[in-house]
Amino acid sequence: MWKSLDWKDYDLLDCSAGERLERWGRYILVRPDPQAVWQTPRKNVGWKRFDARYHRSDRGGGSWENLRLPDIWTIQYKNLTFNIKPMSFKHTGVFPEQASNWDFAAARIGARIAAGKPARVLNLFAYTGAATINAAAAGAQVCHVDAARGMVQWARENAKSSGLESTPIRWIVDDCMQFVARELRRGHRYDAIIMDPPSYGRGPGGQVWKIENDLYPLVRETMQLLSDDPDFMLISSYSTGLSPSVMGYIMGACNVRGRAEIDCQELGLRVKETGFYLPCGASARMVW
Repeated sequence: MWKSLDWKDYDLLDCSAGERLERWGRYILVRPDPQAVWQTPRKNVGWKRFDARYHRSDRGGGSWENLRLPDIWTIQYKNLTFNIKPMSFKHTGVFPEQASNWDFAAARIGARIAAGKPARVLNLFAYTGAATINAAAAGAQVCHVDAARGMVQWARENAKSSGLESTPIRWIVDDCMQFVARELRRGHRYDAIIMDPPSYGRGPGGQVWKIENDLYPLVRETMQLLSDDPDFMLISSYSTGLSPSVMGYIMGACNVRGRAEIDCQELGLRVKETGFYLPCGASARMVW
């Protein structure tokens, strides 16, 4: 398991009975988590003194019981600043378990730049841009692609909050599969690729994405965008039916750039109340 241990503005305080108790800066949130199937006692005082709780609806979706939250606030991870906004589908704009991947990418990019090599990074399904601004802060040129215009705007706000608005980031609102096809025709190449595809989604033109059908062909096509001197590829997923090993196998089967090492792990956050680790998704990393 890859564990994100260096947070100061975030804590997973406890988790039980399908919910997690979290500290986001100065605010305490309760959110659903289907992985927390255990029925352990809720001893942490935050279970009774939270600032907001997300309730799922029997009819689908859900809503926040918004008690003492501003519309937006910020948290920091090392030199990065993120704008937090409670969203209608329980998310806040940041996946804190991804910090271990941010650290991995920053180390690889920093070493590449120190060796005098370019670091051109493509970030697909880039959401609110945490991986993008992390790569930019490490010195990379980044192409950020997401189909949702609002998410790209949020990512730009995160870049500005982190003092990175002048760094070389291309902000692209597009369907990722269509963008990859166009980049291949243009002959553009990247030294590293990051992607965090959803289980299901629709592009701006109504294109349907289903990860079980579309991940393999996307990775196969995207792998061809790697330069002749590639550095790494990183895939994350929150689909319960897609294990880390499946993503690693897809990477290996699609590899067109020579011998590489592949590692596949769950992502995890330490639960402060128990000292155990909550699994929070999966990742696979390929390095050359």
